[in-house]
Amino acid sequence: MIKSKYHLVLVCGILFASISCKKNQTNNTWTHYGGSPEQSRYFEASEITKENVAGLEVAWVYETSDDVFNFFSPIVVDTIMYVYGKNSSLSAINAVTGKEIWIHSNLRGITRRGINYWQSKDGKDRRLIFTINNTLQSIDAMTGKSILTFGNNGYVDLKEGLDRDPASIRRIQSMMPGVIFEDLVILGSAPGENYFSPPGHVRAYNVVTGKMEWIFHTIPHPGEFGYDTWPKDAYKYAGGANVWSEISVDTERGIAYLPIGSPTFDFYGVDRLGSNLFGNSLVAVDARTGERIWHYQTVHHDLWDYDLSPAPQLMTVNRKGKEVDAVAVATKHGFLFVFDRVTGEPLFDIEEKPFPKSEMEGEEAWPTQPIPTEIPSFTYHEVTPEILNPHFSEETRNYWIDRLSKAKTGLYVPPSSEYETVMMPGALGGANYGNTAADPHKGIMYIMSQTCASVYKLSKVEPPKIELSTNDRTKAKTFYDKTCQTCHGPNMEGSVGPTLKNVGDQYLYSEFKEIILNGRGQMPGFTHVDEETLNALYRLLGGNPRRFNFGARSDEYVDPEGPVVASGGAPIEDDGKRAAPMADYPEGTEHPDVRYTSSYDIEWTALVKPPWSYIMAYDLNTGKMLWKQPFGEDSLYTQGDPSVGAQNGTARKGMIVTSTGIVFANGKGGKVYAFDSENGEILWQTTLSHETNAQPSMYTVNGKQYLVINAASSFTPDSYDHSKKPGALPKGYVVYTLPNKKP
Repeated sequence: MIKSKYHLVLVCGILFASISCKKNQTNNTWTHYGGSPEQSRYFEASEITKENVAGLEVAWVYETSDDVFNFFSPIVVDTIMYVYGKNSSLSAINAVTGKEIWIHSNLRGITRRGINYWQSKDGKDRRLIFTINNTLQSIDAMTGKSILTFGNNGYVDLKEGLDRDPASIRRIQSMMPGVIFEDLVILGSAPGENYFSPPGHVRAYNVVTGKMEWIFHTIPHPGEFGYDTWPKDAYKYAGGANVWSEISVDTERGIAYLPIGSPTFDFYGVDRLGSNLFGNSLVAVDARTGERIWHYQTVHHDLWDYDLSPAPQLMTVNRKGKEVDAVAVATKHGFLFVFDRVTGEPLFDIEEKPFPKSEMEGEEAWPTQPIPTEIPSFTYHEVTPEILNPHFSEETRNYWIDRLSKAKTGLYVPPSSEYETVMMPGALGGANYGNTAADPHKGIMYIMSQTCASVYKLSKVEPPKIELSTNDRTKAKTFYDKTCQTCHGPNMEGSVGPTLKNVGDQYLYSEFKEIILNGRGQMPGFTHVDEETLNALYRLLGGNPRRFNFGARSDEYVDPEGPVVASGGAPIEDDGKRAAPMADYPEGTEHPDVRYTSSYDIEWTALVKPPWSYIMAYDLNTGKMLWKQPFGEDSLYTQGDPSVGAQNGTARKGMIVTSTGIVFANGKGGKVYAFDSENGEILWQTTLSHETNAQPSMYTVNGKQYLVINAASSFTPDSYDHSKKPGALPKGYVVYTLPNKKP
């Protein structure tokens, strides 16, 4: 961990910053995705306590349109709440009554998990900053109208400046909104996970002008630190190593903490031999300049898609009699790493332990991996017959015993083309985005986790085919059955969603790919589908990947009812330039003759014994787990039993930690809980009429405290459909508060 010259200057100010600022910080607003730039989900208020939380009642519901899924996490500024809904619109509503103030309609393609808020020091300039259709845009927070002086006539093209031809980039914006620090918005990206995907460099833009102020090369350029951890010139073709999730900022010190994901290709790294900095690394950078301060790589030369995705948590701990400002990050593969926030030194022991070599020709799995030895892991690391799901039928159990006997399982077993590897946890985790929170003053960290396996087997990359082979048809149909069938029906005839019969003939492949990966309208994005499956699915739906048509496609759109003040965001100019995505290594670069890929085969089946989803608390003063509770509900195996939790249910959920000792958490099946933060006791729970797929929010107005839950998604087939019960609430944002005291 090499420190920069900035580190020396920083240390001189530590004492003053710690004494004058740390103890006076408050977290009593929710103007950011995670509550504040620290992303702690910590909220200071006194009205809702352990003693009265069971009295929470629904104050009002802001009804949305009938979206299948809605992942948006509201932010609240003073008395205004900003939400997404009603035909892809952004709405400002009164946070006390739910009454609409304005609607900016037709924002299809907006980042679906949230937006950013910024205001000038005098409060006269108030802006909502967000990404939409691979651009960065700004809306006046008071009027709802696009600010056309921002960037180039109202937008910044995010495809520019990424070591690739911008015309060849199909997607770049992240599912997350980024984070505001001073007059900057710091953005990650989601460039894709295929060979030759763009790099995930982190960038900061001025919120007033749209000018890019700095860029941090997550795949280093020549002369930069970390360049020698890749093959020569790898930055010209390597991709990924992106922050697609949550960035945390120490606002007093001006340090941004970047949880960086895996480099591409995820499961085969012959063309990227080396440790591959800054992939799978927690990187501390100067939030004003982007200069690296320190880093720690949690997975070397990743071959398992073990991105760092949960928000790094900032807190003060008492370690060995000394008060230390710490940063902690939980991982997909079930570990918790804790560092001195300023120096990057580990606060608990981490050992580099040996792991198996790869049996693939040319592949060089890193010989060791860092394993925390003092803080206990929070999940399984292999699948054996002894821990298989006890609810399986005998036939299913025997099937898995036979399959496991032919496969390899265990932590850091490299993928192979000769046999399956059963990874536990798989690519969904473990802990994932939105799954961490903290009490920054007590040094307690809260983690949501799910026990979900992935099965991999490598196969050679073959030239694309228009005709569907038996293998391609199987791959496309498997993806369709797992991902699309719920909404579009078993025969593509339509169900909750529209018919998909020959839909591929209506879209160019690039458009189809963008819709699948980023989502559109009522449909969410599916970021982890591989290129081969996308191509096969497109052909299954009647498309021809070789068809090109540069004409614009116009979709009919109807504005929702209400105070619509604008539509469509800033108009994006189409310059007509199109280029095929990068498909081969640049001339003159050394590269392997053969490439391998792997299907992203998540075993949605609850493969091992329960609990499958749980929430837990770690005391990072001692490194001990304080408590652990299963949560969530599904219909496949649990039959309402609260002791087993829900399978595969936490990835889209979130928490709030209050200063009065409550952890609010939403779980699969429309469940919302209030846990005692000290011991995990359930103080209150309720079941919503619709599914929750977003981070909850909290705010106060005139001393009254409110909890808001986005319950605007449809239940999946493995959940009970509570929307059909008598007295069910409509889809929407459900706001809870305590009843007013009677005089």
